Amino acid sequence: MPDLDYEIMHGLKEGKVICGVDEVGRGPLAGPVMAAAAILPLEGLPPEVASKLRDSKKMSEKQRENLFPDLIEICRYCVAEASVQEIDQLNILHATMLAMQRAVSGLGLSIDCALIDGNRAPKLDCKTTPIVKGDNKSMSIAAASVIAKVTRDRFMKKLAADFPGYGWERNAGYGTAEHMTALQNLGSTVWHRNSFAPVAMLKK
Repeated sequence: MPDLDYEIMHGLKEGKVICGVDEVGRGPLAGPVMAAAAILPLEGLPPEVASKLRDSKKMSEKQRENLFPDLIEICRYCVAEASVQEIDQLNILHATMLAMQRAVSGLGLSIDCALIDGNRAPKLDCKTTPIVKGDNKSMSIAAASVIAKVTRDRFMKKLAADFPGYGWERNAGYGTAEHMTALQNLGSTVWHRNSFAPVAMLKK
């Protein structure tokens, strides 16, 4: 279960402003990549919320949806994205870093330290600490993980209504068998990442 050890290590108890940052959507064939930055209250999360929080990938959709309203009420947060066009122009890694930069900037606060899920950190105007599997370790990163995941899944469900047949309401743009079959039968859309091999192959 994630805890506040990393936040405390970087000065949470002394009043330092610590945010957790996580992304969602690096792997899909369609849709933007999104990142969330989240700042917990100085005292942390209430026990009834903290006890339910973990890496969003280890939670069911229902669990994430149930926890989401509590998190966005308690945390200061921002969700930002890098577009499909930016993914194709920059590559997915650089687009992910851009989304993270935008999320931290969107908090509208001077941040002392950003805890970043993974082994790389974007260039920010504050100290950064990459944490591998950070969404399992840091409560701030876990909160960002859930907020980003719920926000992007909802976005892809809305897109699915305008672009039926690809199953985005179920697969969030990932390359499932259903999605791959639809690509072959229906072709690609403006929301597909042309730089990703399964989509690029259609252009040949």
